[in-house]
Amino acid sequence: MERRRLGRTGMDVGALGFGGSEIGYERASVATVSRLLGQALDAGLDVIDTAECYERSEELIGEALGARRRECRIFTKCGHPRGWGRGDWRKASLLSSIERSLERLRTDHVDLVQLHSCSEDVLRRGEVIEALETARRRGLARFIGYSGDGAAARRAVECGAFDTLQTSVSVADQEALHLTLPLAAERGIGVIAKRPIANAAWLLGKPPSRGDYEHEYWRRLRLLDYPFLSREDSVAVALRFTLSVPGVAVAIVGTRKPGRFEENVRAASRGPLPPAEFAAIRARWSEVADPSWTGQV
Repeated sequence: MERRRLGRTGMDVGALGFGGSEIGYERASVATVSRLLGQALDAGLDVIDTAECYERSEELIGEALGARRRECRIFTKCGHPRGWGRGDWRKASLLSSIERSLERLRTDHVDLVQLHSCSEDVLRRGEVIEALETARRRGLARFIGYSGDGAAARRAVECGAFDTLQTSVSVADQEALHLTLPLAAERGIGVIAKRPIANAAWLLGKPPSRGDYEHEYWRRLRLLDYPFLSREDSVAVALRFTLSVPGVAVAIVGTRKPGRFEENVRAASRGPLPPAEFAAIRARWSEVADPSWTGQV
């Protein structure tokens, strides 16, 4: 698999990473996670991205990795210690949460700790940045980052405090391509793409429930009506689009399905989309996308 440099962190990473949300929310077993992580590492994925609020994701990863910890980079996120949507941005809470994440992951440090979608206002107050800088000084994390979208992500890039930005980039989510990615590249900030295949929402047999983030992607894609969506290799095209976006170092893909990593690696190994195909997807977005189609947090 292609190796890429994650901005000024200097970390050399595979173009695809393992996303840990599904295994937590869908309550995968340790045996399943051990099999998935083994397949992922064997396929060349060496970034594992999780968060404190993904139910038991951190514990599962910590137990499943075992001796293979040295083969990967572990990224996690903080700010929702009692579950997603229940943010606590106090410095003491963030540091306590990071320490708890290390215990769960069975490691003495993570390679990257990220603020998990706090608001622009919270960022401007500065306490959250101070907390992550303290964690880095204490050796709890090698690098610090921000995970999120929209104006808050723009502020995270502008403030200069973060080594990385994790943000939504896909055929159904392209705000970042003009809002944050060019400035991130200019400042040497490593970019991690989340939801790089838009949850393959076009393949769902029926509309997702309103309120699920898949629903918004499903709605957008029906209007975008990209010609490639009817092709057998549509998922590969979508993934290659994200990996073709300038500045993207690694795309995080989650799954509970054995064998999926090999498929994704085969798609990524085909390289960037042909320039004309990439340009056609961008042109269709420019033609159809509404200003309200902001990055999905």
